[in-house]
Amino acid sequence: MEFDDNNINTNQLEDRRSGGGGGGMPSGGMMGAGAGGLGLLGLILMMFLGGGSGGGTDLGSILNQTPQNQTQTQQQGQVSSADLKARCGEPDGLQKYDDCFLLKVMNETSEVWTGVLGSGYVEPKVVFFKGRTNTACGGATSNLGPFYCPGDDRVYFDLDYLNTLQSQLGAQGRYAQAYIAAHEVGHHLQNKLGIEKQVRQAQQRNPKLTNQLGVKMELQADCFAGVFGRLANDKGNIKITRVEFEQAMKAAAAVGDDAIQRGAGQRVNPEAFTHGTSAQRQQWFTTGFESGDYRQCDTFKAA
Repeated sequence: MEFDDNNINTNQLEDRRSGGGGGGMPSGGMMGAGAGGLGLLGLILMMFLGGGSGGGTDLGSILNQTPQNQTQTQQQGQVSSADLKARCGEPDGLQKYDDCFLLKVMNETSEVWTGVLGSGYVEPKVVFFKGRTNTACGGATSNLGPFYCPGDDRVYFDLDYLNTLQSQLGAQGRYAQAYIAAHEVGHHLQNKLGIEKQVRQAQQRNPKLTNQLGVKMELQADCFAGVFGRLANDKGNIKITRVEFEQAMKAAAAVGDDAIQRGAGQRVNPEAFTHGTSAQRQQWFTTGFESGDYRQCDTFKAA
């Protein structure tokens, strides 16, 4: 992926990587699923933490692994805004460092969606943390994967854990990371457009539809991620190649509910889906990318 410039907006960043990632867990315990679902990659942890049917993968071994391609960003803690800008401004700095790359992607989502929705669009904050942190949605750990909290308009990333999950799932590549970030921004859009509130109300009225509506929300966030990619490419913010598009498609397939259940040694159980199948996630990402129009992302009317 190539960006149109090397400028980054550090005002969008809240860096909590030092001191254990934000002061530890509050007494309220883990954050609920209201925070943008469980995050794009977090569902796999459900399978490992107790939803599996014996055997499977040792969660501890995954959490303690260090990817072979660990970048210099992941070996560093919190840095000042000035130091971050200097590092990101190095030749290939945006590609070399995960924090620079993801912050730049988040900057570009803000530029693109402001262009679509107007000056009234409020960009989400980006939080980098390590291990665990506090949010307006409750306490959270890295096990959730990247996630969005509608209560504080923040997208949360543990960069070490994101890299580990990507390596475990095979969802590798820079545009796979961009897709993950854009998906979480998709939840922010749902919050700001009033979609998230309407869905939660519908789930409360009819709890039997909770999973079905939750899946539709996740697929819509995939579609919004596709729209962002198309608009960013067309407007020159980001140059996306066919190879990079395929990276996003592979990531979408890797985090499909059916793929995750099979990978955890389970039978495929549609009633337990929370994010959609691999085919559905690829379909809606493609719909967004091909149309470049967020109004084409009405997953709630789709069969």
